[in-house]
Amino acid sequence: MRLTTKGRYAVTAMLDLAIHAKQGPVSLGDISGRQGISLSYLEQLFAKLRRSELVSSVRGPGGGYHLNRSGEDINVAQVVDAVNESMDVTRCEGKGNCQRGEACLTHHLWNDLSEQIHSFLESITLQSLVDRQEIQIIAKRQDSYQQGSQTDQDLTNNRISVIDDLVL
Repeated sequence: MRLTTKGRYAVTAMLDLAIHAKQGPVSLGDISGRQGISLSYLEQLFAKLRRSELVSSVRGPGGGYHLNRSGEDINVAQVVDAVNESMDVTRCEGKGNCQRGEACLTHHLWNDLSEQIHSFLESITLQSLVDRQEIQIIAKRQDSYQQGSQTDQDLTNNRISVIDDLVL
């Protein structure tokens, strides 16, 4: 199976969004900071997620994104599918032309595995991930890191302000 960075990042970002959904719209900058995903990459992913109607955006101050449906109604396979990610383990990308233009001996085995993986991801909702204790622990750690970096930035800004006052 080739689940690339695109699929992994889309699921990670959507899970982050689901975790922070109760706080109102979530900015891509906040997701970027917590998850270490480039802001421009997130913008590309969220354009696809928006077209698939999994998220919607809120413009203006305090804007950001929110889930279009409850986390219970969005499964991981939908997220992966929305960003055009393949969950195919066949060499022929499911076309059945793996050996001289025909299906190879193991084509159906790998095709069945691809379907099982997709079914497995369909059975996992964002909410079921949010509810997992180990994910909640990680999310709290990420939030504290982000708050810490904001506090560090605030301290730096205050120091600069004090230095400016002394110089003037």
